Amino acid sequence: MLINTFTDDALSDLDTVGLRDALAAGRVSPGEVREAAMARADAARRLNAVVTWVEGDTSTDGPFAGVPTFLKDNEDLPGYPTTFGSRAVPRKQAEAPTRWVEHWRMLGFDTLGKSALPEFGLTATTEPLDHGPTRNPWGLDHSVGGSSGGSAALVAAGVVPIAHANDGGGSIRIPASCCGLVGLKPSRGRLVDPEAMEQMPVKIVTQGVVTRTVRDQVEFYREMARIHPADQLPLIGPTGDPGRLRIAVMTQGVAGLPVDPEVREAVESAARLCEALGHEVETIDNPFPDQIAQDFLRYWAMLAFSLQRFGSQVYGKEYDPKQLEPFTIHLSKFFSTVAVGLPGSLRRLRRFGPVYEESFGPYDVILSPVLGTPPVPIGYIGPDVDPREHLVRLLRFASFTALQNVAGAPGISLPMAMSSQGLPIGIHAAGRFGQEQVLLDLAAAIEQAQPWARIDRVTSADDRTDSAAPA
Repeated sequence: MLINTFTDDALSDLDTVGLRDALAAGRVSPGEVREAAMARADAARRLNAVVTWVEGDTSTDGPFAGVPTFLKDNEDLPGYPTTFGSRAVPRKQAEAPTRWVEHWRMLGFDTLGKSALPEFGLTATTEPLDHGPTRNPWGLDHSVGGSSGGSAALVAAGVVPIAHANDGGGSIRIPASCCGLVGLKPSRGRLVDPEAMEQMPVKIVTQGVVTRTVRDQVEFYREMARIHPADQLPLIGPTGDPGRLRIAVMTQGVAGLPVDPEVREAVESAARLCEALGHEVETIDNPFPDQIAQDFLRYWAMLAFSLQRFGSQVYGKEYDPKQLEPFTIHLSKFFSTVAVGLPGSLRRLRRFGPVYEESFGPYDVILSPVLGTPPVPIGYIGPDVDPREHLVRLLRFASFTALQNVAGAPGISLPMAMSSQGLPIGIHAAGRFGQEQVLLDLAAAIEQAQPWARIDRVTSADDRTDSAAPA
């Protein structure tokens, strides 16, 4: 069953750029747009994607003034709690905005609420015990991915055209893949770092957004560059002809983990399209060392260990580690068994950037799956699954995206295929450090050649469709 909130209101089927232009031309007013978005959010309440509603956090200034959106609930917005998807975190109002929220506000967005995520973003589905599962608008019994799952669900269903996401191991690209969206993880330094990165020995987290179109990503980053110039990185400009790229195609999972046949075929189909567009395409084996997956897992588990042992130092004395979910506790215990290898892992993770660049060899882009399978059913990697089995399933589901986090390089998920169950399958295009423009130019050409599926374009005869649009 689909949740489709698109209708003939002030939002219509406009993307962020289209809505910005309509607002600037006076064809719609900010009040009309907000009213339409709130009505759509009400129609999409079965998605369970909103944690906290926000009133009046908007600005009449900024390039996206009046464009409705949601902020992921791991950033502080003054006057509202930040839950991080966890029962362990005290519900106290934030007193000051994070650096990211300061920049977000300067863009002028009308923030309607805070979107759902799994506990501390530690898994690839959005099913926290604190809030319950967020459901996929393409199929309510399936996962939206994680950790930016609430944002992805709301954009895919048509509630808003753009929403905040961030990515520490795939958390922009995974929900984009599950929900049929465009999700770019930028190069390290492109946007302001989360405050937590200051305490992290390896800086893996980047901010970003999920959108329905490539041009929305481009315009977002172009406007954000005016607020946060990344002088060490090439500017992102309007998309154009990418030229003839050398594209490698990789369908092997890390350490030989299996890939679903439908996903493999989707990647191969994307490769054929790239070849038809004039690019040089070659199939390769996975060029990255298997050791990096083990090192990342050890580092990920260390984060869970820190949350269990030292969370009160970050979140206050009311923080209750006894309320952590079983999977978080399991990761923490797992770290205790492998902690002796942490120094070596940190050393290799910090040195991975040059290894990543060298592994690219002569190629400009590496195409791969985003995920090992199409979106999994709700509960498959949910909080009720035995934590040890949860970890095994998680690694099989989401083993492609963490490389760019470690290297600080960009990667983008493009909604280029649909499964036999009618669920989105994202294709991952990875680039070298600072080369977002190459990925965006390629993505725009692909989008023009093969427009991707959207919920509002599914035929009304499809018996899976539930038109949830407000009257």
